[in-house]
Amino acid sequence: MLLTKECDYGLRIIRALSGGEKKTVEAICEAERIPGKFAYKILKKLENAGFLKSLRGRDGGYQLIKPLHDFTLHDVIISVDERLFVFECLCEGASCPLNTLGAPCAVRKEFAHAQSALEDVLNRKSMYEIINGRVQEQNSEQ
Repeated sequence: MLLTKECDYGLRIIRALSGGEKKTVEAICEAERIPGKFAYKILKKLENAGFLKSLRGRDGGYQLIKPLHDFTLHDVIISVDERLFVFECLCEGASCPLNTLGAPCAVRKEFAHAQSALEDVLNRKSMYEIINGRVQEQNSEQ
């Protein structure tokens, strides 16, 4: 299983905007080494997901609007790639002659466990914790 380049670039865009300031597409691409042809498409996906907003005009650009504490790697991945599966049989609507309602496939069951574990790991830390390399204060008190 590999995450797509789009997903990688989406995470880089979030990192580029993590300081809170508005940045142009060119500045984001330069800072994070993202090819310009991909940037607009990914920025639109992140905007549609509510992570950032676009600012029009001569002084336009993009700015993060969702606090880094409020979302995870999983949230960004899903907003860019829309789905994340360790194996295709876990996809909704996937057909497999070995996985029926009356007799579920044992291998699929293990893939489902792996899927769950992956999602748990990707949801474990906020983007703030990841980008800033520290655990949120509320989590460290527990």
